[in-house]
Amino acid sequence: MTTVNEVYRYLNEKTPFTYQESWDNSGLNIGDPEGTVERVLVVLDITDEVIEEAIAHQVQLIVSHHPVIFHPVKQVTLKADDLTGRKIWRLAQAGISAICCHTNLDAVEEGVNTALARAIGLSDVCQLAQCGIDEEGRPYGFGRVGNLSREMPLEAFLSVVERALHPNSLRYVDGGKPVFKVAVGGGACGSFMPDALKAGCDTFITSDLKYNQFLDARELGINLIDAGHFPTENVVLPTLVEWLVKGFPDLQIIPSLVHKEVFRCYTSRNS
Repeated sequence: MTTVNEVYRYLNEKTPFTYQESWDNSGLNIGDPEGTVERVLVVLDITDEVIEEAIAHQVQLIVSHHPVIFHPVKQVTLKADDLTGRKIWRLAQAGISAICCHTNLDAVEEGVNTALARAIGLSDVCQLAQCGIDEEGRPYGFGRVGNLSREMPLEAFLSVVERALHPNSLRYVDGGKPVFKVAVGGGACGSFMPDALKAGCDTFITSDLKYNQFLDARELGINLIDAGHFPTENVVLPTLVEWLVKGFPDLQIIPSLVHKEVFRCYTSRNS
């Protein structure tokens, strides 16, 4: 029988947990390392709905991108306002472990950012901001840079992004340039805009951008697109599923069907 620890060790080979940022909490967040696993649920976030989905599928392990425990936990209760505590309680009660691959999955070569670059059709993909080289000589870092097959107007490229990522909306600034050399940063990577400029990119796609970052982009002459946190990271789930299917052909690997973009966009019918 496969154990939680065997899945952990396999994922550590694919996306080393030593790559994670100092503030992160990737790894085995909840569970028994020696617990046996037959079914695995793969998801971006461990929400209340995801836990119910896991229980319904009788899974023994959830593999997620975002950690279920991010900040120090002072209590574990079923109180309505104890969001983390009640998740820990429900997972433990159901005997479900949780392995979370966050910034290590952002930084690894075949992780979030490579999946995002491929989703929008970039080629000649390389790292945007290298963090280091591991003991096996593998470079790792955040963001990716690549080229489109042809130059196109920004409006046409926005349609490409919309079809590829299915965001609820796109916020953007027109930097006054056609699109060809593109930088991507899955999740909140607005701080890497200087790296995109240094790399000679005309366009940068990320999420969770602030007002002043849009102002800066317009003045710096770079197209800046906020495609949403969920859409720019959820593209990595097929990679996680593929890894787990190849590594553990005897396990049932289940992509979450209930977890989707959390917000909606309102447009007045009179607008």
